[in-house]
Amino acid sequence: MKGELRKANWPWESDPKVKGFKKYKELVDSTIVVLIATILLAGFVSLWDFIDTNVVTFITSIGR
Repeated sequence: MKGELRKANWPWESDPKVKGFKKYKELVDSTIVVLIATILLAGFVSLWDFIDTNVVTFITSIGR
């Protein structure tokens, strides 16, 4: 198992001189991209849900 883990490509800097958050820059950047994409997708789905709900309510109110 340890041998296989050594072969893996880890998302952080391999230079031992790099310390702190700079070591995990790629990981942090990827996490930020995922969070932004999730927020945008949630907003898009919420907007279309709101529009769809109002359209269906309007159409059903016409039929009454």
